[in-house]
Parts: sequence; structure tokens; C-alpha cells
Amino acid sequence: SLPKAILKESADYDIRVVLPLYGDMDQKYRDRLEFVTSFYTTLAWRKQYCGIFRCVEDGVTYYFLDNEYYFKRSGLYGHFDDGERFAYFSKSILEFMPQVDFYPDIIHCNDWQTALVPIYLKTQFICYERYHQMRTIFTIHNIEYQGKYSLDILEDVFGISAYYTDLVEYNGLLNLMKGAIQCCDVVSTVSPTYAKEILSPCFSHGLHFILERNQYKIKGILNGIDTESYNPESDPSLFCPYSLEHPEGKKENKRQLQLMLNLPEDPEIPVVAIISRLVSHKGMDLIRESIEDMLKNRVQIVLLGKGDASYENFFVDLQKVYSEKMRAIIAFNMDTARKIYAGSDIFLMPSKSEPCGLSQMIASRYGSIPVVRETGGLFDSIRDIGCEGGGNGFTFASNSKNDLLNRINAAVNLYHDKDSWGKLVSRVMSVDFSWKKSAREYLDMYASIL
Repeated sequence: SLPKAILKESADYDIRVVLPLYGDMDQKYRDRLEFVTSFYTTLAWRKQYCGIFRCVEDGVTYYFLDNEYYFKRSGLYGHFDDGERFAYFSKSILEFMPQVDFYPDIIHCNDWQTALVPIYLKTQFICYERYHQMRTIFTIHNIEYQGKYSLDILEDVFGISAYYTDLVEYNGLLNLMKGAIQCCDVVSTVSPTYAKEILSPCFSHGLHFILERNQYKIKGILNGIDTESYNPESDPSLFCPYSLEHPEGKKENKRQLQLMLNLPEDPEIPVVAIISRLVSHKGMDLIRESIEDMLKNRVQIVLLGKGDASYENFFVDLQKVYSEKMRAIIAFNMDTARKIYAGSDIFLMPSKSEPCGLSQMIASRYGSIPVVRETGGLFDSIRDIGCEGGGNGFTFASNSKNDLLNRINAAVNLYHDKDSWGKLVSRVMSVDFSWKKSAREYLDMYASIL
């Protein structure tokens, strides 16, 4: 949604997005692809086919780089040869530019999968005239995933001379994120607070030394959400539409959600939603520790997500014990997620770390009141209702069961004050979480490095 938002702010930009042509791409989009040309990418001693396909959406040109050996698979990441796959992709990004006659002023790279782009640019392409003035931005969405490999494959797989070992070596390993931080012009993160947090050993996953050295490059810009897609007034996934001006339909969405999940149909019982990956840094330990105390209240809890087997099994077993109060849906399903956003009253997100987080913004858009831990983008987007001027949710600072229960109980108690709750829902739904402000900040950042 960011490229689309930038074009709305300024038509002067020519924005093009490059992605792998993944095997999991939806057929309705695959049918729209137009073949442009093909060439061979050089990766160390390999020459690999690269097909270029194109699609235009909302004024943005999308290129898809096709290589069935690397990308015609189920799933996007997590394969044994991810290092080689994304080295191929990163090298192809730079080598496909002459094929489409487009040499950008700025290449905006995201996470370790494209970390090799600024590295290749500085080590192999900088001597060519059309590449010499290119600037790079490297955005860290989650610093935990850094692209770590054995130094043995630096030349053979990545095709980078051992002369540049110091550029990418960190703690005895080849670390692609470290190399990108060193080579890029700007390091951005997806919220201002996360930009500060990753300078600390508690959040950096070992990279704080490199980030401190490059602190002058770091900037945090809060993500937005696509408010056209996430719109309760027009979302086709919902049982019935509603809006800030006409909120009555939210009650029907809640009733239908209770029916769909075979929970007691009762408008007086608040529904607490959890939509998340079931992993430790999303606060699942804290939820596991607290959830039975939550269930002692007159509430219903609906959980949707996939992740570590230990959490999946725990929540599935728990719903058997609290069959009238809880449902655990172990899946990733966007249609169901949207129904839960619309049908829930309270949205729980107690992450240990959260670079930005979109779920709290989506929940707000659908009138589900966030209860979040004050970290990263959660701190930047949600303010406690006790703040001066009134907030847009319930927040707590420590990674503490008691603090979580305190804010959940406060939310449940306020739910039974219908007048106050209605005003809070209206306030939360009126918060602007669109890309508009963030897009302007990105434009300023782009201009600052040209």
C-alpha cells in the first residue's frame, strides 16, 4: 500500500516494485501478467534464467522475476537454500534494469531477503555509470531475521570476493543484514520507537554494535494500513457493513461470529480477540500465563493463528476445558480474521517486541478496542485512555501477567458502561491509520538522500 499512497501524494514519482514470481501467487493475478523479456543472471559461477513479467495496479508497475527452480515452490521462505534463492533475486534486481531501461534514483530494499542489493551495488556495480548515482534505503521490518550463513559460501554461492569479507562478517558468520546496514545510505524501521529500541541489546539480536556505528543513518517511520481494503463499510468478508456514522452493524457481526463459532449468543458478553503468529515474541508466553484468569471473567475469547506447536496444542486443549468461553482456530485465514476484527469488542496484543504491528490498527478501524503492551509500533500507535485528552486503547508497560490482567479487566469493566464504551469505540474508529502521513515522511526521506 505504500507505493500507491506515495503516488496519491505526488504524481512526480515513478515507482516500480520488484518481486519474485512465487509459485503461491493467486491465479487471478497470474492471469494478468504480461511477459516482457528474459535474460540470464550471473551468480558466482552460475548463469540462471530470469523471466520478466509485468502488471500495473493502482498506477504502480509491478515486475515479477521468474525462475521456477528457485520460486515454483509452496511457501515463500523457510527453504534450505533461501540464501541462494534471495542472492539470485537480489542480483537479478540489478541486472534486469537494462532489460526494462529503468535505472531508479533510489532502490528501497526490505529485510534480509534483499539485503544483498546494496552490497552488490557497492561491491560490483558502483563502477558502472548508470549505477554510480543510485542510492539505497534498507528497511528493517524485524531485526530477528538477519540472513546468517557460513562464510564458506561467500564466493561460491553469493559471488562476492573474499576481499569484502569484513563488510559482511559478524561474529564469525556471514550476516547479510549487517552488510546492508554498512552499505546502504539510510536504515529505516517501521516505527520511531523500534528505531530506538534496536540500539539496545535487548532488542537488537546482537546487531546493536553495528547499528550504533551507523546510528546517523537510522530513521523510524510508522507503517499505515490500506484503509480502502480494511473498511467495515465495504469489506465483503463481513456479515454486514457498518461505519463510524452507522455503527449498528457491528452488533450483528458479533452475533454472527458467536453463531459461526458455536459460542453462546449474548451481546452482554465482551468478545476478546487474539489474531497473531503463535510465537514467543508476540507475547504468547504472557497470554498462556494469563488466559485462565481472563476466562474467570464473563468473557469470550477467540484466537486465530499458527505458530509453535507448543502454543497451538495449549490453546486447542484449553478450548476443550472452556468450551462455552473460548475458540482456538489454528489457521491463517484472512477472511476469518476480518470477521473476528469486526465481531470482537476487545483486541489483545501483548507483544514482547513489535517493530510496527498492523493488527492493532486494523482492529481500531473495525471498532475493536486494542489492549497492547507499550513497545515498538504499539507504543507509537496506541495511547492509554488514561492519557491527557483521552487515548485510543488500553496499554501496559511491563511484561507482567498482573499488568495485562489489570488492563483487560479495565476494558471489560468499561464495556458494561455502554455510554462510555460507545464513545470510546467512536474515538478509536476515527483515528487515521492510513498511509497519508507516513507517505509524506517517506517522500521527505527519499528527497534527503538524492
